[in-house]
Amino acid sequence: MTHSNPGHTAPTPSAASPTSDVGSQLEAEWPEQGDEAAGLDRAATREHATPISAVLAVCVVHAELDVQGQIGRTAIDKRPQPGRVAVRTLGLEGDHVCDTTNHGGTHQAVYAYAQADAERWAGELGRELPAGWFGENLRIAGLAVSDAVIGARWAIGDAVFEVSAPRVPCATFQHWSGEAQWVKRFTLQSDTGAYLRVLTEGSIGAGDEVRVEYVPEHGVTVRDLFTGNDQDRLELLLRDEPSVSAGVRMQVERHARRHANAERARQQHTGDSAKGATR
Repeated sequence: MTHSNPGHTAPTPSAASPTSDVGSQLEAEWPEQGDEAAGLDRAATREHATPISAVLAVCVVHAELDVQGQIGRTAIDKRPQPGRVAVRTLGLEGDHVCDTTNHGGTHQAVYAYAQADAERWAGELGRELPAGWFGENLRIAGLAVSDAVIGARWAIGDAVFEVSAPRVPCATFQHWSGEAQWVKRFTLQSDTGAYLRVLTEGSIGAGDEVRVEYVPEHGVTVRDLFTGNDQDRLELLLRDEPSVSAGVRMQVERHARRHANAERARQQHTGDSAKGATR
């Protein structure tokens, strides 16, 4: 069951919206293969080729919202922008955060979310979730954003980004969604999207290809870091990825404490069971 948010009416993408226009273009765009020289049939090559990953929309703050209670003021309401948008070290031109304690900074400069994940949620919630609904700056097609490797580098337009961390859902996101137990549901699904660090400033726009230029060998993904199910892999991340932020290190430490507490509880239960069997 869905719940409307009295503070927000999500914009419905029109036929002329940046998201719909670029999405239709992507279905017809394929990288050139130069297959004539190889004597291959182009139609057969296109059938087995992989469509490019691309930005469907670039979003910045539409308006700040006042939320009663401890949340206060939020800039989660983001909408697609036409034309080119400048990329700066701390984020996109025209964008900002209100809660600078928990959001923003160099390692959370830009937030990306996958179109495929948005479509899955839209089907589950029974409503449109247009670009910007997740508070994302970039809605991306053709790329599994939540399964990107921490430290991977993406070139978009003439800017370069580095995958830095998962998005951790908060009370603001819960309020914005208007959905019952939204934080819990989003957490269990773990399609978090990814925060990006800006390595090279430039400009980006809807329709830009997302070129994955580097993937670290450690292979630890955004989802791995968010779920924390494999502590050994997280320790590998800290050892092999020099770019991780203090926030990521704290996240790994929290997962380590959780695993340690679970192990102590398991050992305690085993010990109590053994004592009971000998009585």
